[in-house]
Amino acid sequence: MAKRTSITSGRARRAIKMGELASQIGSSYLWNQLRRPFLSAPARDRELLETHIRNAQRIVESSQQLRGAFMKLIQMLSIRRDLLPGEALDVLRVTQSSVQPMSYATISEQIHSEIGKRPEALFRSFDQTAFAAASLGQVHRAVTRDGIDVAVKIQYPGVEDTVEQDLGNLKLLLRTLQALGHDVMRQQIDTGAVYKELEQRLREELDYVNEARNMVEFGRRLGADREIMIPHFIKELSSRRVLTMTYVEGYPLADVMGPEVDFELRQWVAIKIHQFAWRQILEFGMLHTDFHPGNYLVSHHPRLGVLDFGSIRRFPEPVRKAHLQVARAILSGDDKSLAAAMVKLGYLDRDQDAAPMVRIIHILFEPMRVDRAVDPLEYDTVGKAAKVGELALENRLYKSPAHSVFLIRALVGLEGITRGLAVKINYRRILADCVERIPR
Repeated sequence: MAKRTSITSGRARRAIKMGELASQIGSSYLWNQLRRPFLSAPARDRELLETHIRNAQRIVESSQQLRGAFMKLIQMLSIRRDLLPGEALDVLRVTQSSVQPMSYATISEQIHSEIGKRPEALFRSFDQTAFAAASLGQVHRAVTRDGIDVAVKIQYPGVEDTVEQDLGNLKLLLRTLQALGHDVMRQQIDTGAVYKELEQRLREELDYVNEARNMVEFGRRLGADREIMIPHFIKELSSRRVLTMTYVEGYPLADVMGPEVDFELRQWVAIKIHQFAWRQILEFGMLHTDFHPGNYLVSHHPRLGVLDFGSIRRFPEPVRKAHLQVARAILSGDDKSLAAAMVKLGYLDRDQDAAPMVRIIHILFEPMRVDRAVDPLEYDTVGKAAKVGELALENRLYKSPAHSVFLIRALVGLEGITRGLAVKINYRRILADCVERIPR
């Protein structure tokens, strides 16, 4: 397997790459607009979609060259349906796949720099081949001197050195996407809120002390749930850029998807992961925002293992309560209370007509509004998203509070997992059970 030995660095070099990317994207849309008067309506639509996809591919190629923080930022952007259509977002999601790991020598030196000793002196055994590698770091299996099986997460050297550069370059990319949203997709995008949220979450993901704190808090809150597995943090073998935790056994969640997998197991996973999501949003006020299959394991017990606590969104108590009000209003059919909650959350102004926003919530949460088993594959995600976009455009519903960025990311990820499991169950009852356990 090929090994990476460095993160692309140098402000000028990275800025040039980003400048080239923004220029290519802007020029492609300008060319598209110049050609439109000479094309038939079907040809215009087809060419616009092809331009979207081509530009998404350009962004992916740049992220794969730049790696590190910028690649992580692109992963975060890949859930923003207001920036690009679904076909283009599918291209961006390629960045969520594993990347080639760095050499063991580089990782060993990073551990030595952070903890003061090399892996051979710290652990009884340390697997020199990473079993997982991503944009910011990679993970190795090891056994402690006490005989505990652990996973050791090591941040790539030099990633933090590129953060300020990449955040500055991200602004350039967001300006390009903002123009796309306004001129081509006819949507108003608050790139300032998007940027601020991405910046905050990125800085948190680079701080493994913060991730350890999140892991401990999730373990405390979910300790009574024997069907959830949270790794235990090992402080003496960790630092700001090295995180050692107990190894969680299980099959990747992706292996549980598909019709060939036992229905009862898929059903259990679907119920459990929905319970896990709603409890975080409505009860805890803190959310594991990275809802993609790679962050979950399923054991034969069965139990659901949760991994990677770097991207956790904590909601202020008024926001948590407003989310709970939304859930209760959906379940009770109280549209007046639903509208009031959307004002509290910042999606609506007090004097704004709430009916279109209420309609949007009805569309988005349709499976939770009917008291019966629902097949997630029968929910037309693309069609519903188009209808929501039309309503937002017609009624100038452009407000997107900062706290919504990663909530949307989590809910989109949850929907993807739900569709992958393809289980026909009563999703309303799952939500209701989670709401009923929260004191008024």
